[in-house]
Amino acid sequence: MPSSSVDTFFACSIMVILISAAMVATAKVAESQLGSLSDPDLEDQFRGFTEYILLNPGDPSDWGTMRTGFPDSFGLALETSLPYQLDPDKVTRLNEDNAFSINYIQLVTALGTKDMTVNIEIRPLLDISISRVSTDVGESETVYTFQTAVTKQGTPTPSFMKGYLILGTHIDEWQSSTDSSGTALINGSIPNSLNGTAQLLVFAEAKCQPNILSFNTYCFGHNSEDPEPDATFLKLNPLDQVLNVSKEYSSVEISNAYVFTYNYCFNLTESGTAGQSVEYAIPQLVEASPMILVVNGYNASSSFIESTAYPQLPLQIGADFGNSTARGNIVSLRYIVNIGSVLYESVIRCRRLATSYG
Repeated sequence: MPSSSVDTFFACSIMVILISAAMVATAKVAESQLGSLSDPDLEDQFRGFTEYILLNPGDPSDWGTMRTGFPDSFGLALETSLPYQLDPDKVTRLNEDNAFSINYIQLVTALGTKDMTVNIEIRPLLDISISRVSTDVGESETVYTFQTAVTKQGTPTPSFMKGYLILGTHIDEWQSSTDSSGTALINGSIPNSLNGTAQLLVFAEAKCQPNILSFNTYCFGHNSEDPEPDATFLKLNPLDQVLNVSKEYSSVEISNAYVFTYNYCFNLTESGTAGQSVEYAIPQLVEASPMILVVNGYNASSSFIESTAYPQLPLQIGADFGNSTARGNIVSLRYIVNIGSVLYESVIRCRRLATSYG
């Protein structure tokens, strides 16, 4: 067997083991974080508590589509779904960057937990890093070369790659795959007649499991200065198949709005305006892929491009367990969850506030 095939086999085996362990065992208690929690009944209580969050739709069961208020009872499950299939809108409302998000106090109130603190994290299973390695300025266009690396917990993961290089209405698509080290060199070109903020959008799909997908973006200036940080000019708030775009300044002008998936890209259709906000309808797609929503335009003479994912991941909400004095009372449980037919990792950390552990 060629060495590259051997590397792919072992990398895929590691990925399958990681996922199978989480799906079969459902939750893994991190022994290093158990501290003095040696009571099996107490461990079962924590496990039952976290599984309730992931298996229960909450009340009302469609609270994820609500733009105001919070649920009477908290749960992230998609109603009438398979186990560990989460509602993309409920997940999105946990992201503090979304204008329609619930806060931690509302979450704990809906859970009805007076003696427990919790932290919920949901993230893609793969990590993608992007770096620009060269810029080749030609007579009519500039070719940019990027290096991407795909890993899972530091382990290189063989993946199929799909990407888009975007500036205004110019979209350059490419396909590739990582080598045995989990890296890939990719090229994208932009005409020299254009200038402004460009964005490279990268999707990675694990070769051994097609519904393991991740994404990352990289912004840079083409014939212009480096761009401002994300959310400088716009706030992007996806919910209930609608993208609400809130302008940070009255001088902001939106030029284009897109949705990108692993295989497709579409223009978004404007569905309404109100003051400093514009709304776009997000299409219902059957493809198993995260959606990346991209909006570009100008603020005076400065161009910008903003993007967000739908569901709006990664996210983390809850108590800060970084305090070393509290770490011994934490139970951390990991799950593989399904959101829109894509697998993600959910980590839920819990800590009982009672002082009867010593």
